[in-house]
Amino acid sequence: MEENCCRTTSRDEAERRRLINRLSRIEGQIRGLKGMLEKDVYCADILNQSAAVSAALNAFNRELLSSHIHSCVVRDIRSGDDSAADELMVVIGKLLK
Repeated sequence: MEENCCRTTSRDEAERRRLINRLSRIEGQIRGLKGMLEKDVYCADILNQSAAVSAALNAFNRELLSSHIHSCVVRDIRSGDDSAADELMVVIGKLLK
């Protein structure tokens, strides 16, 4: 995973808590998938749960992306940094793989 040591995003406590709660639910779903596999649950049932995990992660990504666009990207473009649009396209490209 690529890290950037110098950039951060300030989030209000409500947003931070909402995102953490989503990730905690996803983490629980992942543990559930692992448990299903360990118990030799029927493949189609595991795949259905896996699809639910994917949907939950996509919802997390949409929420974070929306926040990013409305805060970081808008701020950077308003300050004259048009490279924010290029960076956004790279991020969207990764999400759409």
